[in-house]
Amino acid sequence: MKNKTVQFLILTFVFLSVLSLYKHSKLEFLELYAYDHLLQKYSVKIQSSPVTVITLTEDDFRKQNRWEISDALLADILSNLLEYKAKVIGVDAYRDFPVPPGYKRLEKLFLNHQNIVVTTKFGNKEQKGVSPPPALKNTDQTGLADMPVDRDNTVRRGLLYLNDNQSTSYSLAFQLAIKYLQDKKKPISFGWDKESQLHLGESIIKPFQPTDGGYEDEQIQGFQFLLDYCSPTDAIPRYDLATFQSGNIQIDDFKDKTVLIGTVAESHKDHALTSCSKLSENNKPVSGVLLHAAATDQLIRFAQQKQSTLSTATDLQEILWLFLWTFLGGYFSQLQLSLSQQIMVWIAGLGILFLVTDQFFANNIWLISATPAIAWLLSSILTTAYKASQEKKDRALLMNLFSKHVAPEIAEEIWQNHDQFFAKGRPLPQKTIATVIFTDIQHFTTIAEELDPETLFNWLNDYLEGMTPIVASHKGVVIRFIGDAIFGAFGIPVPRQSKTEIQQDALNAVNCALAMEKKLIELNKKWAEQGLPPVGMRIGLHTGSLATGNIGDKDRMEYTIHGDTVNIAARLEGFDKTQFKPDYFKYPCRLLIGGETLQYIGNQFQVEAIGNITLRGKKEAISVFRITN
Repeated sequence: MKNKTVQFLILTFVFLSVLSLYKHSKLEFLELYAYDHLLQKYSVKIQSSPVTVITLTEDDFRKQNRWEISDALLADILSNLLEYKAKVIGVDAYRDFPVPPGYKRLEKLFLNHQNIVVTTKFGNKEQKGVSPPPALKNTDQTGLADMPVDRDNTVRRGLLYLNDNQSTSYSLAFQLAIKYLQDKKKPISFGWDKESQLHLGESIIKPFQPTDGGYEDEQIQGFQFLLDYCSPTDAIPRYDLATFQSGNIQIDDFKDKTVLIGTVAESHKDHALTSCSKLSENNKPVSGVLLHAAATDQLIRFAQQKQSTLSTATDLQEILWLFLWTFLGGYFSQLQLSLSQQIMVWIAGLGILFLVTDQFFANNIWLISATPAIAWLLSSILTTAYKASQEKKDRALLMNLFSKHVAPEIAEEIWQNHDQFFAKGRPLPQKTIATVIFTDIQHFTTIAEELDPETLFNWLNDYLEGMTPIVASHKGVVIRFIGDAIFGAFGIPVPRQSKTEIQQDALNAVNCALAMEKKLIELNKKWAEQGLPPVGMRIGLHTGSLATGNIGDKDRMEYTIHGDTVNIAARLEGFDKTQFKPDYFKYPCRLLIGGETLQYIGNQFQVEAIGNITLRGKKEAISVFRITN
């Protein structure tokens, strides 16, 4: 229960921490980076555009020895476009004051042709606005050059209008699109509904909100919408001024088109990054006139093709999405996997997350991905780290209980299956079938009285150090030493699931006892040479049901087994012990087994029947046999 509570607290901490970072815009740059990649992959692909651009370069301004083209040159461009039957013309250049010569002619063109739109700037407390040409004041022939720019100087949103609670000013792209769509034969309607959504033909454009997609607490002014291009499309024809003036053009690029005129000169500093340019190797920004052209193209497409802007999840949906990935990370960290497998799960989880968000984006829905990815990894790593620390403690405890007296492979088996019988810092009580072994030295008390303490303990340790590894090597567990006696079992602590496993445990126990006899012969010969007394050993084995568990507290815990099987094995070891006369150098051991053990080992050993014996403390007689190999 404690582990579950701690893990829950870890996941809650991760969820709230990542959510807080996200809500305070600390992760916005990652979400926008992911958005840029998705937009690059799924940005709209068009074959042709109703928009054409005429660009003004550094050379054009050098030829005039000024930073703005003259009114006369602008009037020439407009006249040519009108001659080419351009449907709408947008001038992305401020004309709030005359740039002589040619102002009167330019003013006349403005007044006589309502399909010409000139840029203005809205302005704010930090930056002064720019007025329209005097001749176009209070007309629908002006459009804002303002475009929303994100914190990383990237344009990802378009603008429809701005207002100051007194008046509303429409963007250049919106004015151009609306004028283009007002065909006399088949005009396309537009208007706003009660939810402030723009109905443009059969399409609906929802106003961008401060928390849409990966944005959080974005400063929103007026009506903004997400652009659907990664970078201005190459389908928009572009002519520099020199080419346009030379007449080397395709008339179809201008007839019945929306044409924008604007600078691409770097000296004018009218540039911004887009999602694609930000990801490109040269990281080259895009000129403002191309951004306005792309926004105009998008609005016209929306009206003509019944499209919609990118949808985003609600705040609640985003929180639930983040919650899901946080707790999925914690859940999968509970699986019993190796570190390499766990890493593969982490990678697979990220792959699934990005695949899901990719498919949603392909269907015009923007789901955040970077933030849940961080939550997934943090919850996975922290939960795994906590689990590892707890497993380290649990393993240390288990190994303290078992590893000193079991073979390494048994110790590893114990750990691999620890979740089956280990909880709350201690082994769970369980019922299983195992073979119990008891050994005892014949006449140990008499021998102990004849030896001084130092010699006695050296002799006894020599004996136990020789016998204990034999138990471990035969996959047994030494429960404890009782003076000179060894109490152990085969088939614990991992519960046996099949008869074959129980049979193998019984065979291991008998082979262990026979190996102990061989070792005792070696020890007796060595002791005889050292002037120490040789000994005989009695061994009792019995197979049956027993209970496993631990006794003690957390500071001093002892794993043990209980049950009738244990009692019978102990009684077999001590049965008629005074009649046992060992041959110290040939047959120093007496090995008695119960009938249940014989059933499991079959006829693999030479066996002598002792009879049906009522052992001390037992009411019912059992069959007793002696292994005589």
